[in-house]
Amino acid sequence: MARAQVSPDEGHHRDVTGGAARAAVFGVSDGLVSNLGLILGVAGADPAPAVVRVAGLAGLVAGSISMAAGEYNSVRVQNELFERELELERIELHRNPEGETEELAGVYEARGVPGHRARELAQAMMADPDLALEVHAKEELGFAPNALASPISAAVSSFFTFSLGAVIPLLPWFVSEGTAATVTSLVLAVVAAVAVGWVIAASAERPVPRVVLRQLLFTLVPAGITYAVGSALGVSGVG
Repeated sequence: MARAQVSPDEGHHRDVTGGAARAAVFGVSDGLVSNLGLILGVAGADPAPAVVRVAGLAGLVAGSISMAAGEYNSVRVQNELFERELELERIELHRNPEGETEELAGVYEARGVPGHRARELAQAMMADPDLALEVHAKEELGFAPNALASPISAAVSSFFTFSLGAVIPLLPWFVSEGTAATVTSLVLAVVAAVAVGWVIAASAERPVPRVVLRQLLFTLVPAGITYAVGSALGVSGVG
């Protein structure tokens, strides 16, 4: 029974520690929000349709590369910090195994395992150096050594998902122009924001209306501001 308290069956949980899933959701959302704002900001100034298309494409390419590079560096640095902490823990396990055993036993006792049983469990864990490192990493550092995110996966996911989000409000400008293209961009962005919000809510098991409304606000408020700025600085009749 005590064993169940320490190592519960976690087969029903999903792995949410990797960087790719987080980067994918963030990438679509950020691509949608940033490029919609850019496109509507430029469209608000009433330039030639080609100017809007070029601005949207530039925003898509530059944003995708920037997101991928930023995500790669972020995950890489995080992993390096984790690996440094793992190395310090590995050294401590070798230098002071008795102290680390007592520390682990204390963790189990704090969870309600009787003292003698807690020490037996700790000693069993410490008998295998790899298992000892894994257990101490989870209990003291809050992560599993084999669950570190992949920087490359996060970067690739960010690149393609940002591109996906960014291309949605740009599509109408290849087949239309002016008010029609602007309105269509906005409608497509609303549909995409609702879809992203629904996926987030379903994945996190959160109230769908609240998450969808939040996503809509994050998408439409910046777009409205940039459109207003573009209109105020309008270049109607130029080009």
